[in-house]
Amino acid sequence: MSRKLREKAKNILKKEEGTIYKGNPGLISVALAYPNRYFVGMSNLGLQSIYGILNRRGDTVAERVFLPDMEDINEYKRTDTRLFSLESQRMVIDFDILAFSVSFENDYPNILSILSLSGIPLESSERGDEYPLVIAGGVCTFFNPEPISGFVDLFIIGEGEEVIMEFMDLYGRLRSEGYPRNRLLSSLAQIEGIYVPGLYSPSYNQDGTIKGITAGPGLPQRIKKRWIREVDSHTTKTCIMTPDTEFGDMSLIEISRGCKWSCRFCLEGYVYRPLRFRDLKIISKEIRGKNSAIKKIGLVGATVSSYPYFKELFKELREDGERIKISVSSLRADSLSTDLLMMLTESGHKTIALAPEAGSERLRKFINKKLSDEDILKGIELILRSDIPNIKLYFMIGLPTETNIDIDAILILTRRAREIMLKIGKEKGRIGRLTLSVNPFIPKPHTPLQWFPMDHVKSLKEKLKYIKKGVSLLDNVKIIHELPKWSYIQTLLSRGDRRVGKILLSQFVSGKNWNAASRQSDLDTDFYVYRKMGLDEILPWDHIDPGVKKEILIREHMEAIRNVA
Repeated sequence: MSRKLREKAKNILKKEEGTIYKGNPGLISVALAYPNRYFVGMSNLGLQSIYGILNRRGDTVAERVFLPDMEDINEYKRTDTRLFSLESQRMVIDFDILAFSVSFENDYPNILSILSLSGIPLESSERGDEYPLVIAGGVCTFFNPEPISGFVDLFIIGEGEEVIMEFMDLYGRLRSEGYPRNRLLSSLAQIEGIYVPGLYSPSYNQDGTIKGITAGPGLPQRIKKRWIREVDSHTTKTCIMTPDTEFGDMSLIEISRGCKWSCRFCLEGYVYRPLRFRDLKIISKEIRGKNSAIKKIGLVGATVSSYPYFKELFKELREDGERIKISVSSLRADSLSTDLLMMLTESGHKTIALAPEAGSERLRKFINKKLSDEDILKGIELILRSDIPNIKLYFMIGLPTETNIDIDAILILTRRAREIMLKIGKEKGRIGRLTLSVNPFIPKPHTPLQWFPMDHVKSLKEKLKYIKKGVSLLDNVKIIHELPKWSYIQTLLSRGDRRVGKILLSQFVSGKNWNAASRQSDLDTDFYVYRKMGLDEILPWDHIDPGVKKEILIREHMEAIRNVA
């Protein structure tokens, strides 16, 4: 084992607070893997939550694994060192379970990197009893796990806190009885919310669409999402503090799950239904129970500014001798309050992000984003008058039914926002910056817009060029965006079926770019990205039941079209 890599792991651990060490060799060992770098993974609240839950079990030890930095990957390969866990530097291949927490499609290739560095066969069909059971959870696994189904033995569909204890109880019993791998997987598949892809067989029509997905004997045709009915029965919070992450100066705590707005493009409002708010007293207790050195709390939820008890929470936090600061990611323009903005100002916020999503009210109506231009501009003015000088606006381009008028509307709204910023900035003697985050629309499974294709890369490039030119002469305005070619890949992985996994594998093994890997696999990737799917078509993810009936999605889909007819 490389001494350099081992020392780096020890230095990382020295900076952490809250790390759990359990050395009993008889425990069920879980390598909890986030398929990205430590800096990114330690900002993930889901990973932290499951880490805490597993380690509270007396029969289980969970240790963390991350994708190494590039220079460390080279060191692993140079020294022929297998990937090891952070806490004990134990080789991942020696764990009982390798559990991935997957939040983003673009991290799929990193799953293969972690398997390869660990010495574990990439394809589940090639693994024998001597290898860890490879499982995966996280939002990607319960909207469409198919593109990575060839690499994962078992998926947890839904909210991990709800099913993980039942899963571990059965796994522990079966393990103690010496169940071989195939029998183990068949038995675990009996748990509601557990999906073993090797026990389901897709078939295809001549045109490439899915003919059907056949479940193995005794298995449900659709795998139901597990979700927490009593959300306060599980506290989702930061377990381990470290300065080596984006949120190193704060502790994160979830205050809500789901979203009441049901924007037609957004997963949050559909796969995390129903909307659940956490109880004020429990949140307050958790905040006050934090390490006294922590003076900043990151509030996590899709509807932070809509939290019904925010005034009470604000009052309690202000009563502390040393006021606790708060942080939020983004807010709705029409649900801002002076109390919330006052607290964010006192907490040192210099930027607030709002998400108009579309430049025109017509297109916002299409996506069910219930915001008018005036709502957005009033929100911007309220923020700026609260002494928060910088605004960030999120926009999507390439939305279905989008026209040049909608693209122009982004520029018009930007200019109006800038005028407010200049006016208030001159009054206050400080003019802030307006940042536009403009990214392509990605059709997501289990949303009303899932049937629509992604806009063509060439078209997206032209639209970005036009917007950049439109803001280039505006002082205090900058634009950031994702490259359309990467959005293409994200859409492929979002809407793909099992056959897309062949491209992932080819790209990883050959080291070629995505286009070359696609040609080598003889698979038409445009079929998944640029094709409008039929409302009566069997979709790659139709055997996953997120708790929202397909009829509801179709109704919302048709309503969106009627709104712009």
